[in-house]
Parts: sequence; structure tokens; C-alpha cells
Amino acid sequence: MSTLELSIAMGDYDRTRAISDGRVAIDGVDPNCMLLSPEEMFFRAFRHQAFDVSELSLSSYAISVARGNPHYIAVPVFLSRAFRHTSIYVRKDRGIEQPSDLRGKRIGIAEYQLSANVWFRGILEDEYGVKPSEIQWVRGGMNTAGRPEKIKVELPADIQVSDAPEGATLNQMLMDGDIDGFVGPRAPRCFDEGHLSVGRLFNDTVTEAENYFRKTGIFPVMHVLGVRRSLADQHPWLPGALLKAFAKAKIMAEETLADTSATKVTMPFVEDNLARAKALMGDDIWSYGLSANRHVLETFLRYHHAQGLSPRKVEVDELFHPATVEAYSL
Repeated sequence: MSTLELSIAMGDYDRTRAISDGRVAIDGVDPNCMLLSPEEMFFRAFRHQAFDVSELSLSSYAISVARGNPHYIAVPVFLSRAFRHTSIYVRKDRGIEQPSDLRGKRIGIAEYQLSANVWFRGILEDEYGVKPSEIQWVRGGMNTAGRPEKIKVELPADIQVSDAPEGATLNQMLMDGDIDGFVGPRAPRCFDEGHLSVGRLFNDTVTEAENYFRKTGIFPVMHVLGVRRSLADQHPWLPGALLKAFAKAKIMAEETLADTSATKVTMPFVEDNLARAKALMGDDIWSYGLSANRHVLETFLRYHHAQGLSPRKVEVDELFHPATVEAYSL
């Protein structure tokens, strides 16, 4: 059998690097790896199906599954996960001291459907009692004016979403006080530059997230790996080969991270933070596979439907290729 030449779009992460540099082979595949930003990958994947294999927004993928027209089918490889307590930035001169103070405020978003925003809105309602309908959402480009939703969405009538003024960026609006806050996976530029009136809602995001994990057992999933559905139909061995290779690459990254004889990442306190995470979450702090993550995905899909993004409630088992939801054992 000749190898398949496949385009693979993904982020440049430690957990994917052994794929992109060739240390881990994908059975039966000759990969052409492209290391891209999420914004570029997702736009090209969902608008133009540009890649054979691609990292995908979990939210955009769930929309495509709910609508019955998914060009990709997912593999339970979760290339991006994050606690989204870090994702809300507010004006510190607006009396916003706790989540309940967000009621009635104007909060900027790059896209309503972003996975990070789905998680934040769900957590905000479940844990703090603030509903999405109680906030005025302002959609626009963060640092460049104008940004379309990757997939057109129709939201419930009680959700207030307005577009930023033509030519305006959310970053500038936050600096000028035209919005009261911003939610998203990237920090607004003014926060990174130390604007005195802009800060995070939660002063101690780590403790807030740790308490959330202790209560729920959820480490939020942002991105999955997708393979072109027509390819998976033609080559049913391919999804399993991808799962095998990406899982091996992640294990190599974890082993490298744990080797602190000479720290492999440009950060102090690596061993201390790794030990803290394992004490909270167990040894497999970044798990792949369906069984260990079913409750995480069920929660996300519940949020997704409740927020009006999926026209029907998607079931977890609809997301993944059947060859990737169970594994052999020796």
C-alpha cells in the first residue's frame, strides 16, 4: 500500500511537534504539515475545507454536526484546552468586582461562537448565576476592524449582539471605555501593554480555576482534530492512525516537560507548577480519548445548544469517528 500524501494544519505546540518534525510517523501517511494560527486554520477549514486533516474549533465543528453537513469528522485528540477564568477582561473603573457585576454591561467578543466564549458563558451561568441574555455583547475585530463569524449563526431572540462601529476595534473601544469588558481566548492588546484601567475580572485566576476543577472535574476542551470525512470513508484506518500518532507525540511532550534537569521550556518553576497540576488533576493532566472526557464534552454540548448555537442537542458519540472511541489492549 502506498502512503497517503495529506495536508495537516495544526498549531505549533509541544504536543504536536514530534509530528511536524518527523520524530513520530503517522502509519500510512506522508504528511505535509502546516503550522498555523487558530484563526487562519479555522477560517480556511470551515469556509473552504482547505486541509485533509485540521485542528478544528470544537464549537464550529459542533455547529456543522448539528446542521448535518460536516465536511470533517473528529478524532478525540484535544489539541487545545484551557481554563477560561483567564479570558474575561474588564474596565476597572466600572464597578465590576465580581461576575454578578457583568449584568447589563457591554462586553466585546470577536465571535459569539468561539469555543472559549461558549465555555465562559456556560461557566458564568452555571457557577455564578449570570445568564448570557443579561449581558450586551458587542462583536468586532480585536486589533483590526471587522471580523465575520466563521459560520453564520442564528441566536435566540433574547441575546443582544450588536456590531462594533465601522472602523472600530474592540481593543480601542476597551481603552476608550466604549465597552466595559472583553471575553476571548486572546488577551486584548491594551491588557498586554499594561493599560491602567484594564484588568482581569478574577484577580487570582489559578485559584478560581482550581476550585472549578475540584467541583466539576472539567478541564475545558477548545479544539479537536478533524479528518476530511470523504478520506475517512475511503480509508477507514486513517482516523485510528491519527489518534495513535498524536497520542504518542503528546506522551513525548509530557516526558520532555517532566525532565527538568535542564528545563525545556522558557519558564521558571516548571517542576512546581507541574506537580501542582498533577496533585489536582492526576497524572494524565491533558487526556485524549473519549472515555476520560465524555463529561467535559457533554457539558460543552449542553452549553452550546442552550446558547442557541446548535439547532439541536448534539450527542457526544456523534462527534467522533467510531474507530477512535475504543482501543485494543494486550
